[in-house]
Amino acid sequence: MSDVTAVNNLVEKYTLLKKEIGKVIVGQEEAVNFTLLSIFCGGHSLLIGVPGLAKTLLVNTISSVLGLDFKRIQFTPDLMPSDILGSEILDEKRQFTFVKGPIFSNIILADEINRTPPKTQAALLEAMQEKSVTIAGKHYKLDLPFFVLATQNPIEQEGTYPLPEAQLDRFMFSINLEYPSFEEEVMVVKNTTSTVAQTASAIFSDKEILDIQQLIRKIPVADNVIEYAVRLVGKTRPKSTEATDFIKQYIDWGAGPRASQNLILAAKAHAAVTGKYSPDIEDVQAVAVPILSHRVVKNYKAEAEGITIKEIITSLF
Repeated sequence: MSDVTAVNNLVEKYTLLKKEIGKVIVGQEEAVNFTLLSIFCGGHSLLIGVPGLAKTLLVNTISSVLGLDFKRIQFTPDLMPSDILGSEILDEKRQFTFVKGPIFSNIILADEINRTPPKTQAALLEAMQEKSVTIAGKHYKLDLPFFVLATQNPIEQEGTYPLPEAQLDRFMFSINLEYPSFEEEVMVVKNTTSTVAQTASAIFSDKEILDIQQLIRKIPVADNVIEYAVRLVGKTRPKSTEATDFIKQYIDWGAGPRASQNLILAAKAHAAVTGKYSPDIEDVQAVAVPILSHRVVKNYKAEAEGITIKEIITSLF
């Protein structure tokens, strides 16, 4: 099959995929799109939203329609790294046997990830970057495809541990879930207060997801689009010569090179699912906010004046 035919097939299956997810998830169009794009790129996503916006249900539904193995880890203050990765136990033959933890799955839902101390949060670092874990000096490869989809509540900060920058940088997208519109909320209430339960069918298999990831990487990108993405990331750094006065005034720290890589990968995926065979600058702009928002640190002046990260990033376009 040629790459052009593969892209055309992806557009058709993506439409089917969205339709299946829409049976269970009402609205949240942007969140669904970005989560799927991160999976097609082999990246991880951080879902940020107040309680009750179907963050957990969204992850569960996406794992069902993609035909992937799914494990949920509830992050709590007493969670230990071994509760995620697994541990060695002494069996009846008095030999140490490794018992795999929930990390050995295709999709990991890290629920309320900021409720656990940094020691346990750091247990995910190697898995997210290297797709492997090291236990007692032994190296274990994780099953592919592998994704971490984490959720976080932005309003309740009591008893939470902010994610370190190194951990945040490993998330491809930071996705904000908004409140539903009046019509969407009416539909949610109708769907969830009756005896009829909506279910979504599997559209993809794990092998097809891996094929899509390879297809995305093969999509060609013009040099001017790559240069635009790199320049866009460079503009977020206050000490850069390309930084505007606006950035120097409101930003403490800018995005690193991983942001440039993710911008191009996500732009390729965005182009593919919309039926284009190569991304353009509009595709880079379409994915820039969720890719840069958690990598840019604004200062107290921006906080005091109520300037949002989204306004800062869109000013760079």
